[in-house]
Amino acid sequence: MVIDAHAHLAWRSPGGNWEERDRGLIDAADALGIDRLCCSILTPRRPSDPEGFRQCNDWVRDGMARFPDRVLGYCYVNPGYRDDALAEIRRRVEDDGFMGVKLYNAYRCNEPVVWPIAELCIELGVPILQHAGHSHYYNEQQPRISDGGMVAELANRYPELMIICGHLGGGGDWEWAIKALRSAPTAYADTSGSVVDEGLIEMAVETMGADRLLFACDMSMTAGVGKLHGAQISDEDREKILGGNMERILAKRGEAR
Repeated sequence: MVIDAHAHLAWRSPGGNWEERDRGLIDAADALGIDRLCCSILTPRRPSDPEGFRQCNDWVRDGMARFPDRVLGYCYVNPGYRDDALAEIRRRVEDDGFMGVKLYNAYRCNEPVVWPIAELCIELGVPILQHAGHSHYYNEQQPRISDGGMVAELANRYPELMIICGHLGGGGDWEWAIKALRSAPTAYADTSGSVVDEGLIEMAVETMGADRLLFACDMSMTAGVGKLHGAQISDEDREKILGGNMERILAKRGEAR
């Protein structure tokens, strides 16, 4: 089983070609040997309000129905709307079968506003996929972006939490991120992003361990697959990263129930 831990269905703009784009994602997965994709949809203007993130999650639910056994859903929320976010997560996980929560950059993940989200995810047995990156310059578009150090801080505050640091290969300084995550033994990282630098996967395996890495593309499909198959790691470690680790995470939801 090969599972893409970080993917996106298309935003449904009026008159847009979202159906074609979603079909294209599945076709690409078929061509590349990807069995399942863990998907979210984000509002184009962020941070989102409750109306926006509920609409996005409705579309993800529809995508799960259109592509059963292929698309798994992350529930996207803004932690700033505490009650709305918590109710949305519970409803999507318990009623609609979503497999996790997607957080973007409305808040840094080590801020107290995120703690109720983390506590509910522990209760429900689902992971958080946290958008993250470590840039060497001020990112004016994302002033509150989280980085690997902040993900590590949240993970160490809640060791029971399954927290995934998004796109090692698409968030700036991946060496810094890997080293920062070393201090949080319960945190995961996904391998997605268009960066295919030599040594990225090997350093992550050596520093964090293969059990904490999740294969992902974040829509950079051939890059995501190629860097895993080209990495100089053992076949056992490759199998864990490509799907075994995510299967273990997905099983936790059933255990929580």
